[in-house]
Amino acid sequence: MIKLSFYGASQEVTGSCFLLDDGKNKILIDCGLFQCPKFCDIRSRESLPFDPKNISALFVTHPHIDHTGRIPKLVKDGFAGKIYSTYPARDLAELMLKDSTGVMMKEAKREGVPALYTEEDVDRAMALWEGKNYHEKISVGNFNVTLYDAGHVLGSAMILVNNKILFSGDLGNPSNPLLSGFEEVAGVNTLIVESTYGDRGHEDAKEKKIKLERVIEQSVARGGALMIPAFSLERTQELLWEISGMLKNKQIPNVPIFLDSPLAIRATEVYQKYYSYLNRAYVDQKTFSFLNLPNVHPTLATEESKKINGVPNPKIIIAGSGMSTGGRILHHERRYLQDPKSTILFIGYQAPGSLGRRIEDGAESVTLFGEEIPIRCHKEIIYGYSAHPDEATLFEFVRDKSDTLKKVYAVHGEPKSSLALIQKIRDYLGIPAFAPKYGESVII
Repeated sequence: MIKLSFYGASQEVTGSCFLLDDGKNKILIDCGLFQCPKFCDIRSRESLPFDPKNISALFVTHPHIDHTGRIPKLVKDGFAGKIYSTYPARDLAELMLKDSTGVMMKEAKREGVPALYTEEDVDRAMALWEGKNYHEKISVGNFNVTLYDAGHVLGSAMILVNNKILFSGDLGNPSNPLLSGFEEVAGVNTLIVESTYGDRGHEDAKEKKIKLERVIEQSVARGGALMIPAFSLERTQELLWEISGMLKNKQIPNVPIFLDSPLAIRATEVYQKYYSYLNRAYVDQKTFSFLNLPNVHPTLATEESKKINGVPNPKIIIAGSGMSTGGRILHHERRYLQDPKSTILFIGYQAPGSLGRRIEDGAESVTLFGEEIPIRCHKEIIYGYSAHPDEATLFEFVRDKSDTLKKVYAVHGEPKSSLALIQKIRDYLGIPAFAPKYGESVII
């Protein structure tokens, strides 16, 4: 008998954290940050709903902060077990956690509160963290765990426990050319599946490329700046891949492209390091380099970033953060959101309450650096560049396992997305499916 408790990403997208307890050992799947304005910061600071000292091991699906962001707090509060993920996920998580720590310390100073954790806590976490290969068996007491490729970002993993309980983590979008997609895992009877886009579809691979080409051409024709708030992992690398191909094939005008995110630049270096994890059918490991593409200018230093303003339009600016909750994209938005010739392009999920979501939902103005900025630029959305699967792909992922599945739990989704997916699973597959709330526990 195993008790499964949902301590995050339950009828919400962020804060991934699931506890398995067999009466002798306790293991965690992810320990992520809640991400939204103010309220989520308060939730992330709260005491964990379990004693970290009693956790034997933590398994990490992938390095995004909503899956890893409370790990240093977990260690700070007494966790001393092992942390496991794939090798690239470990390297990327260290980058992202240290970047996140810098941001949080600045915010804590501004708010006059202690930081959630320090870089030293991150270092202590990394000392406990071991890289593993896909399909390598890991034993913790009576728990036997195996990692399978989730196809979401480099090194992302589904986590199979005791050959029957599968945590999907965040799954990949099959239209991403850089990764091979999620693996098939047979024999599963309990599935904990993400549902970020459980109620809507994406463009297919061909359609999303056509849309991107059109957005770039129209932006250049208007003579404005094309701002792309980009997530540092996967979206940025896929964009660089797609745009470089369009430049080589002369499908788009020859304009300067600025990769204005230190985190994205460093993450891209990790992608270069772990070429073996990429889709070899598309990526030539001997000749392709993400950071040596035509017209791409990585701006690592602050002074380099500031010089982008002096480059005349048209131009493309890819900058973090992906939801416009911080980072260098805010400086470009302050400058170009009010420019009718410019364009902002959203290519990923925008969390409720985030600045990106407010712009996406049609706000007439936003406040940046204490200044009210009217939104006069063009706004474009391409869901196909999301690193998540859409409703149809999620349903097929579940249906492929329907012969053995006994229960499905939809997580990592807003209520409308999770509830839509579980209703479809019940109606079409006849499998008991649920969207658990925070703090709920079930017996498996």
